Amino acid sequence: MSASPVRKLLVVGGNGFIGSAICRAALAKGIQVTSVSSSGRPYTTPKGHTPAWTSKVTWLKGSAHNPTTFSDVLADVHGVVHTLGTLIEDGGKYKQAIREGNVTKMIGSALGSVFGFQNPLKGSSEGSYEDINRDSALRVCEAFLSSGQGKQSPKPRPFIYISAEDVFRPIIPARYIETKREAEMGIEAMLSTSLPGQYRGVYIRPSLVYHAHYRPLTTPAAAIFDLSASLHRKIPQGIPKPSQLLHYLGAALSPQSSLSIRNAPGPLKDASLGSPLDSIANAITIPPIHVDHVAEATVIALGDSTVRGVVGVGCMRELIGWWPEDQHHSTQKAI
Repeated sequence: MSASPVRKLLVVGGNGFIGSAICRAALAKGIQVTSVSSSGRPYTTPKGHTPAWTSKVTWLKGSAHNPTTFSDVLADVHGVVHTLGTLIEDGGKYKQAIREGNVTKMIGSALGSVFGFQNPLKGSSEGSYEDINRDSALRVCEAFLSSGQGKQSPKPRPFIYISAEDVFRPIIPARYIETKREAEMGIEAMLSTSLPGQYRGVYIRPSLVYHAHYRPLTTPAAAIFDLSASLHRKIPQGIPKPSQLLHYLGAALSPQSSLSIRNAPGPLKDASLGSPLDSIANAITIPPIHVDHVAEATVIALGDSTVRGVVGVGCMRELIGWWPEDQHHSTQKAI
């Protein structure tokens, strides 16, 4: 493994579900961590507790859409992880429902997403998929590149974007995953025009991310999808798999998918999206992943300069060293 000297890290959204796990994992590796968020408050558990590790993080208030609010930090860090994202455009109500374990509110948000009613963000860009999933990442990446002008780094400075596998359509609107892919391509396009050897883009694509205590409502779904993925792997060769049928039907019904993304940069050759049936096929074959495993893989990717491009669930499990060889599933690390 080729180690990159990431001793100082900026986590955008470090007080969130995935961001806090990344902060904690980075601290365990001896990395100095700074978090930037709209509130600037330290992470607290759903019950309001403040873990001891939070005292070791520098918590700053700033806007990802206006990185000048933390430009001095960008100039000082060796790597950036962008964790902001929204699954449903409802002003964060679904996140609060999951955090509280409120099934009724969560179902209400999901139904609102499916049927498109009661969207408080309709007609406004603030808090939209474009605003949070895509534009915030592009603005931070631009500022990160600007912070390195006139400097030479011995190893590529990593910009890691927490993206997603395409497993939520049609329950979740297509714009969720589209804006994730647009962010990936926009970041890679910017990095490809920077000085050679100075930056590398890594695009972490988790499936359903769960935690039994902090996100108890995700546990039943995680158990179902994990069982589905396990059963899928055990189907003997030669017997058609449900996912194969779904991919076949998806290609037949939508041969020219409107979600197809063409001319993707080299590390993002698999950025194209198929039909919603392809997304369902992904959901029943790609296992869920624990938030701590996402965080551990992200921190390993920070320190390994050979990791770049798309990192799917399979690659994440390989990075943390516990998925057996016969269970490889997702995109391997691109060089």
